[in-house]
Amino acid sequence: MNYQQTLDYLYSKLPMFTRVGASAFKKDLTNTLIFCEALDNPQHKFKSIHVAGTNGKGSTSHMLAAVLQAQGYKTGLYTSPHLKDFRERIRINGKMISRKEVVAFVKSQQHLIAQIEPSFFEATVTMAFDHFAKHEVDIAIIEVGLGGRLDSTNIIQPEISVITNISMDHTNMLGNTLTEIAGEKAGIIKKNTPVIIGETESEAQRVFIAKAQAMNAPIVFADVHWKVHDFKIKNSRLHLSVSLNNGIFYPNLICDLTGTYQHKNILTVLETFVKLNEQGRYHVTEESIRTGLKQVKKLTGLQGRWQTLIKNPLVICDTGHNEAGIAEVIKNIHQTRYEKLHIVFGMVKDKDISKVLSMMPNDATYYFCQPDLERALEANLLQKQAATYQLFGNHYSSVSKAKENAIAAASKNDLVFIGGSTFVVAEAI
Repeated sequence: MNYQQTLDYLYSKLPMFTRVGASAFKKDLTNTLIFCEALDNPQHKFKSIHVAGTNGKGSTSHMLAAVLQAQGYKTGLYTSPHLKDFRERIRINGKMISRKEVVAFVKSQQHLIAQIEPSFFEATVTMAFDHFAKHEVDIAIIEVGLGGRLDSTNIIQPEISVITNISMDHTNMLGNTLTEIAGEKAGIIKKNTPVIIGETESEAQRVFIAKAQAMNAPIVFADVHWKVHDFKIKNSRLHLSVSLNNGIFYPNLICDLTGTYQHKNILTVLETFVKLNEQGRYHVTEESIRTGLKQVKKLTGLQGRWQTLIKNPLVICDTGHNEAGIAEVIKNIHQTRYEKLHIVFGMVKDKDISKVLSMMPNDATYYFCQPDLERALEANLLQKQAATYQLFGNHYSSVSKAKENAIAAASKNDLVFIGGSTFVVAEAI
């Protein structure tokens, strides 16, 4: 098989969560363990940092990788889903795995794939672990796909476990309460391994502390110790100063990720490097932190986080898609200058979207659409549901058509926002 045939094989042969939803989620680690055992357990051949959370885990993972790269470490980065290219999921120092290596891995493992029938995610995780081991990375940042306890990535023994935050999402698989969801995320907490929680939430806090005590894992809540000062967005950059209660102070940090919510992720990143330095195996300087945060997109290739696609009219996309994520998106919209607001919007059908729709601004013109996947909610149905929340506009058969119509209708001082689903953003980009 050539590269495209190999991707077609993976997409068609293996159950894929982004395509079919919950039925692709394997509720145990058996397949991943068997797959990795057949490859001589590559996950044990490199150091790692494990990152979970409802929102912010992708941005946090990319920030961590950018700083470690700036420090000179050969850094692996595994994230999901991809936006434009499958190979975005597996990077070393920002460079995607080669097409040749993807083809070679699948070809060499085709018999095993047929035998154990892994999900798409299980196969991809194993491919990433094998890639990082073969290239002898100094450290890899491993982002959880969904949940934590039963996620395929949860067979690693990381240097540090990171949980960015907890909010309602994937309730059909992770639980209907914050306590239940926190219990799934807490599943990445390992024995005697420091765990950093980015945002304190009272219900989840009790779960995390209990799990950490049971595992003898030192636990820190980053937002308790770090404080943000002089927060602002200037010249398409996020500017802030931060202080730690033990006296550490970083004046005027600059980050190229401009979503106002990124300051929460930055505090989580800073605390992670405090703990990593304390362990003594790695040394990350303030200079590398500043350099990495300033060039996250350049160093790692991150896209889709309050990203400007066009400046005239201003077209911005963001992958926030659940209640907490949309709340942050709306904050950013309110802080952006515009005359009229146009929103290109699509969602998936296996989620309760009523809460999100109730939060969306009703002073906008909507362009309802559906991304090209089985889980997509039909645009006409989304339009009807949105109308009950006083959100009005036309529906379109594709993301590209909705985007084109929104841009055509917008004046130069208007704002076109594109979002509602990661997959809408992927197609828009």
